[in-house]
Amino acid sequence: MPINKFIPTNLSKKEINGTTSWSSPSNIALVKYWGKKENQIPENQSISFTLDACKTITTLTYSKREKDSENFSFQVFLDKVHKPDFEPKITTFFTRIEQYLPFLKEFDFKIETENTFPHSSGIASSASGMSALALCLMSIEKELNPEITDADFIQKASFLARLGSGSACRSLEGDLVVWGKHVDIEGSSDLFGVKYPYKVHENFKNYQDTILLVDKGEKQVSSTVGHGLMHGHPFAQERFSQADENITKIKTILESGDLDAFIALVESEALTLHAMMMTSMPYFILMKPNTLEIINKIWSFRKETGLHISFTLDAGANVHILYPENETKAIIEFIKTELVAYCQNGHYICDRIGFGAKQL
Repeated sequence: MPINKFIPTNLSKKEINGTTSWSSPSNIALVKYWGKKENQIPENQSISFTLDACKTITTLTYSKREKDSENFSFQVFLDKVHKPDFEPKITTFFTRIEQYLPFLKEFDFKIETENTFPHSSGIASSASGMSALALCLMSIEKELNPEITDADFIQKASFLARLGSGSACRSLEGDLVVWGKHVDIEGSSDLFGVKYPYKVHENFKNYQDTILLVDKGEKQVSSTVGHGLMHGHPFAQERFSQADENITKIKTILESGDLDAFIALVESEALTLHAMMMTSMPYFILMKPNTLEIINKIWSFRKETGLHISFTLDAGANVHILYPENETKAIIEFIKTELVAYCQNGHYICDRIGFGAKQL
């Protein structure tokens, strides 16, 4: 699909001012994206659960500028505190998307954002944050071009969000989203995320995700740096092939409802992501001792009880515990009695599958 599709040709020149607000969730990849080409194109395909409670709420206030300028004009506030250190990232984002939103330099923007979870701690705050901002900007485009369809609105928002943070393109819809062109996923694209188009077994409906906050601090290495380490990585090509195969496998698993196969694939994907970081140059260990304690306790508990508890990890120390809704009572009790001790200040977040972003 040519990217020219996303360059608008019929925007109104009317003067507009106003405010728009969106909430957009984080997501947790089951098959992990790790490594990217130029222009935020993924080296491999990924599929994610969209979350529900872990989200970013962004309000964008925009007013027409009196004079033309060569520069973008915006301020960023996180939890009502001005954050000049966020502004270089937004400038980079605006520079990448200006050809698709040619009105960006015509406005003064105030970006007010808040998260329902700790920032920069491995719960994909960039995914929820960039997708929420992309949606706010698309709301301005819709005001200038009311003819844009809902489907095109979401697809372009996902396309734009990807240029801010790759995984952000998976946060707009739910409950499962695929990013990356794959022969077995109809409509899949490297340019944007697509809602998973196939049958999903009841076992995976309303799946639960309890996030154990092992370390709420800044990540040891940013995702951008981590992705860059895949260039020249001795195991990179094998990893990209593995992800391609796992997309095919998980399609069968999601249809059949095979929870044991789901557990094996998802945990392997999580550990592979961390193995790639441990074998890069320079190398990083993103897990903490308590991460490993939690994983071992999950394995023991699953063996003892036969319950379908599993874990996955993002590029950090926190642990996402995944389990079917009908096993919630016993697994929450296990978390409270056995695992909370390994969380920073005993903190964890009970979340579940969600269905994407909402305009507020």
